[in-house]
Amino acid sequence: MRDKDKTKRRIIDYRMIWRWHFYAGLFCIPFVIILSITGPIYLFKPQIEAMIDRPYDHIARTGRVQPLSAQVEGALAAFPNATFQAVEVRQDRADAARVILSEDGEKLRVYVHPENLMVLKSVKDEDRFMNIIKTIHGELVMGQFGTLLVELAASWALVMIITGLYLWWPRERTGLAGVLWPRLSLGRKVFWRDLHGVTGIYVSFFAVVLLLTGLPWTTVWGAGFKTFRQAVVAQPADWSTSRAADKAAGHEGHVGHENPAASSIKGLTDLTFINPMVETLRAADLPPSVMMVAPAKGKPWQGVSQTPNRPQAVTVTFDPMGDIERVTTFGDKPLIDQVVGVGIAAHEGQLFGVFNQILGLLTALGLITLCVSAVVMWWQRRPDPNRLGTPLRLPDERLGVGLEALIVGLGLFLPMMGLCLISVGLLEFLVLRRIVPVRDWLGLR
Repeated sequence: MRDKDKTKRRIIDYRMIWRWHFYAGLFCIPFVIILSITGPIYLFKPQIEAMIDRPYDHIARTGRVQPLSAQVEGALAAFPNATFQAVEVRQDRADAARVILSEDGEKLRVYVHPENLMVLKSVKDEDRFMNIIKTIHGELVMGQFGTLLVELAASWALVMIITGLYLWWPRERTGLAGVLWPRLSLGRKVFWRDLHGVTGIYVSFFAVVLLLTGLPWTTVWGAGFKTFRQAVVAQPADWSTSRAADKAAGHEGHVGHENPAASSIKGLTDLTFINPMVETLRAADLPPSVMMVAPAKGKPWQGVSQTPNRPQAVTVTFDPMGDIERVTTFGDKPLIDQVVGVGIAAHEGQLFGVFNQILGLLTALGLITLCVSAVVMWWQRRPDPNRLGTPLRLPDERLGVGLEALIVGLGLFLPMMGLCLISVGLLEFLVLRRIVPVRDWLGLR
């Protein structure tokens, strides 16, 4: 009798976890597809931006390149109401200067010819291609509400992966076919089910890493994590908690470095020592891109390596006479910031070069495959077009202790998911069960 009870418990748990997996996927799939398309584009940000800016590289012809201070002044002459914030330090002096200005609260990137000081191009920061991709990826072009949706989708994606691994786990199957590779000769239903399960086992670890390393950017989880961090470390964190917050503060989101455009000073900036400071930075050969950041909010001139591989980042602080005052490296940051920085670099595909980018791309393709195969499986097994096709509840179904503990633990660790669970539970109990057509469509009892 005890064996029968255990078997019955396993069946009930399996059905319940299957239903959780179904609902998590139902909510997640549209968002996962969007994130899995925009994410890989952002992975190749260095290559894409280098290609976009190629017409402004090595354009000097006579060799009489103007000092960088004159190039900055050329940008300010074209935008007399703007404030100078930073300029990129290019190793090739024949490249057009990339001058960062602030005008009417908006950040401008101005390209200045290195010889004749003519403005070749100006673009608002938010109109740059990679920032558009970043906005879609971080907030779905819906502002703060979009960032909350992304966080909620990421939370449920973790639930989807955990429950999917439980459902995939080979309990009584003999052989590795259908476990490590799909079976191709047993019909379409078996093929799509195997493709879904096999892809899931290969992609799950990397997907979990992507989701966890993205949590510090989120609104609710990220704010809680920052509160914890501030209780341990006094200095402010160098990453933001949402793309919408980035833009509202004038930051360039998903950065993780001090941002040259985060603040500005009114009036003219003294450019007396900018040329020797820039030459010092060129000689130091810091990882690109390197920004010469104007003094702001009490901070002196700084040369900031904004390399997307954050463990290689360096900040050079200058004294009022243009001499090096101190050099700050990644290792000087608090340990908790180093952990987050490594995670951000891995998330953006920059931690270990092209292989990191390829790994991120394959993970995204795997997630898209999971989404497509899930929809196909649902369509194939949908018994009644008038019903959603939810796995039906068993008559005596109830949560086991282990499953209850897992749900409570996930709800506490992922507060957006916990709030969603409470809201959906109340909605189902108070409303959905009482409307017969809705109840029948959802498969509720």
